[in-house]
Amino acid sequence: MNLLIAPNAFKGTIDADEAAEIIGSAILEKMPDAILTVCPIADGGDGTCFLLGKALKLEQVFEIALDPLGRPIQGFYFLDPGQKTAYLDVSTVSGIKSLMPYEKNPWITSTFGTGELIKKAADAGTEHIILGLGGSATVDLGIGILRGLGFLFLDEKGREIPVFSEGFISKIRFIQSPIPKPNLKFTCLCDVNNYFFGPSGAIPVFGPQKGLKKEDLEKFENDCSKALELMANKSGKQLADRESFGAAGGIAFGLTFFFPVEIEMGAKWFFEKISIESKIKSSDIIITGEGKYDSQSASGKGSFELLQLARKHGKKTTLITSGDVGKESDFDQVILLPELDFGESGFEIKARKNLKKAIFSSF
Repeated sequence: MNLLIAPNAFKGTIDADEAAEIIGSAILEKMPDAILTVCPIADGGDGTCFLLGKALKLEQVFEIALDPLGRPIQGFYFLDPGQKTAYLDVSTVSGIKSLMPYEKNPWITSTFGTGELIKKAADAGTEHIILGLGGSATVDLGIGILRGLGFLFLDEKGREIPVFSEGFISKIRFIQSPIPKPNLKFTCLCDVNNYFFGPSGAIPVFGPQKGLKKEDLEKFENDCSKALELMANKSGKQLADRESFGAAGGIAFGLTFFFPVEIEMGAKWFFEKISIESKIKSSDIIITGEGKYDSQSASGKGSFELLQLARKHGKKTTLITSGDVGKESDFDQVILLPELDFGESGFEIKARKNLKKAIFSSF
């Protein structure tokens, strides 16, 4: 029997590649004759470009950059020199996973470190950046990235505003572009379609998750509006808010003023790049999973998109997840994992044990 092992990340507990390894090894213990194709998946969320780089067997280039609060951290990008393309995730050095709960503060956190990595890739000859937007710690409109690429943001006296300073966005009065400007275009991969502004926008929906206090939401939005006006004036472009401009704190919104930017929903783009459909065709059962499969999963999440392709080719599907999946999921088999207490020490270890145990009891 041919099985395709293609889980998404179990957010907060197990990365997609590790989950695939756990599932695959457990199945082989129960079914030694099974033929496995292991292909962890992503949908624009945290780690998408990491998985792409590994799947495409690209060179991984390691560089030191700054984390969301300005501390040195090991970063990397994947290089495709033949296509003059680099793949990197915002979450690698500007991710919320780098911060303790008390360190989350969008008034200070910046994507500057991601800009540093992009600049180093550009210096290596890259002209196209594939940027995974999931898992960011910031709501800075990509201003940190722009600063890393040589743009200067000045206060009312024309002085450069130090990166990672409190209230950076609120202090901006002038913008200077680098000469020459880096020759770059961006493809931004995301797993949400939120606008930047509005009741379902980046600030009210994702801001509190990143440390923004409820009483600060209105002021933060006003400061972002003023920053966008300055970027519009500097670039000569007038941009309307659009779907997915709210992803990763508005990174694509800010970059679009100064560079060519395309936004792609990550799952379909990822699947096309790794030729997942051919792997589905040669498999009997497709096994996928994610931390919590729910009503939002149908809006472009990896497991849902994989299900659509499996159904297209008449393949049986298994979903591994937690929570109340509901009968509408349409998977042939659903394996439910026990709910975790994320306040309990060692919950990551428990999550791995739960996953292996669930596979053992279901196959």
